[in-house]
Formats: sequence, C-alpha cells, structure tokens
Amino acid sequence: MTAYFRPLPQTGLSRPADALPIAGGWTWFTHVALISRAGPGRIMPVADVPQEVLQAISAPRPALLSLDMTRPALMGILNVTPDSFSDGGQFTTTKNAVQHGLAMQGDGADMIDIGGESTRPGADFVPATVEIERTEPVIAKLANTGGLPISIDTRKSKVAAAALKAGATMINDVSALRFDERLIDIAVENQVPVCLMHAQGDPKTMQQDPVYKSVLLDVYDDLSARVSLAVAAGLPRHLIVVDPGIGFGKTVQHNLTLLQNLSLFHGLGCPILLGASRKRFIGNIGNAQNASERMPGSIAVTLAGLAQGVQIHRIHDVKETRQAISLWMAVTGAER
Repeated sequence: MTAYFRPLPQTGLSRPADALPIAGGWTWFTHVALISRAGPGRIMPVADVPQEVLQAISAPRPALLSLDMTRPALMGILNVTPDSFSDGGQFTTTKNAVQHGLAMQGDGADMIDIGGESTRPGADFVPATVEIERTEPVIAKLANTGGLPISIDTRKSKVAAAALKAGATMINDVSALRFDERLIDIAVENQVPVCLMHAQGDPKTMQQDPVYKSVLLDVYDDLSARVSLAVAAGLPRHLIVVDPGIGFGKTVQHNLTLLQNLSLFHGLGCPILLGASRKRFIGNIGNAQNASERMPGSIAVTLAGLAQGVQIHRIHDVKETRQAISLWMAVTGAER
C-alpha cells in the first residue's frame, strides 16, 4: 500500500532546530501526516520519514523563468476570450488586452498567463486557428513592451508553438498533456516550463457529477504519473509545475479537501500553482453570485495556499493580492 507524506506547514520565528524548509521557502515543518488509502493515518516526526521523501519535500526549487521559487509569485490572468467566466469579452481586442497586461505588471504581477479558449464548466471547444488569432498578437506586443515572462494557457500544440514563436516562454496545459500528445514534444524541443494541471473530464462536461475514491490521493497519483511522463519524454523536472486543478471536475467539498491538504503536492518535487481566483466555489461559500464580487474570497484562498508553501498563484486581482501577501509575509515573520 502506497504511503503519502504531507508536511504540516508552519511559519513564524519560533522555528525549532530540527525543522526543515518546505521547498526551500518561507514555510517549515517538523512533522508530517502519514496518509494511506487503507485507513486513518498518523502524525510522525521528520526523524522517522524516509530521507528521499524529505529531500523531495524540502529541497529548494530552481528558479523558474528567472523567478525565485523560494518566494511567492503572482501569475496575472489575461483571458482574450469572449466567454470566460469572470472577464469574458473585456480583453478581446489586442489593444485592451495589452493595456491590461501592462497594468497587471504595474500592479505587481511576476508573469502573465494568456488564454484564448475558455475552460469554464460547459465551455465549447475552440479551434486552434481561432485560439492563435486571439493570443498571438497580444503575446507579441507584450513580449516586446512588457518584459514579464508570458505563459500560454492552452492544451493544443499548434497554439503553443505559435505562442512560443511570438514570445511566450511557458506552457500552461489544463489537460496535463492528455489532449494533444504533440504538446510535450513542443515543450521538450524548446525546453520551456510546463504547468501540468489535473482535470477530471473535458471542460464541457467536467462538472457533471465528478466522483473520486479519494480526491486528494487520486489527484496526487495522477499528477505524479503525468510528471513522470513528461520527464521520460525529455522535460527536466525543474521545468515542471503542478496544479491540482481547483474547480476542474470537482465539487465544493473536493475543492476544500485539496485546499486543506495542498502541502502534500510538495512531495512531487515541483513548484505548485494554485488557480482558484474568482471560481464558483468561492461564490457558493462566500455568497457572491457574480464572479467580479469574489476578490475578497479569492485573496483568502490565496493566503491559505501561501500558508502551505504554494509558490505560484494564478489570479485576477493582482494589486490587492500583492498587498495581502506582503502583509501576510510581514505579520507571520515569513518575510525574514
């Protein structure tokens, strides 16, 4: 029976001598929760944890696109689509999209994630040609004027290839390389980072009664297998980011379980990306029907992820989130 080790993250100045950092970052741990599918787990000290497990959890992650992964990074969302759940239609012209990208940079974004196909629940498929028409000119202009790393949010190899040629330097794939087998070849040929996100089903149908044996362990095992596939194909582990896929084939309780146990995913030895900004479960819990009203709840979830050592936060509200993170780091002593 497979054993899973979730570090129990802590912050603050009262750090014991035997504490280990989580991914070389601002959180640390002295104990882990030992989890299995067989039944209730137990808490154990780091002294009883296998060294290879401790190494995977605690080793600093190499810089990603020149970004220091021992500090939290903000990925600003730029949807150049007419139908995205939160801001569809706002940035469908190149001019508006570029202006918004530059504004996010000014507000403190560390990278920009540009998407030309909505992946909201129930979204329709978008042909690669249309996706390229939407994203390529925006990427080209931002790459020339913005100066921030640009990620292309796509599951299609043709879109990724066009985006990289235009100036993008990362691929963010919501299908974790399942939708288009050629996508991993594009990443390997260009040696660019790839974010592998877990999703159960296609965006069109993913929210139709999603079921798991254990959502936490099922998602972990799936991401572990996808990381192994990417490494075997020739993409170094230090170029791989993992995302548990909040809201992608998950109920509210599934999302909460993943958020409460995010530190487990440090065991994969990759930076973690959390993309929960303005999502429906925040509205359900926070009584915010409109996505534009979910900024406070989105920040709350971001800070919960920060407390578990999550390195990359994919968000809409850059300025407000940057301020919240700065205060959280200062108050908890994590800034030191």
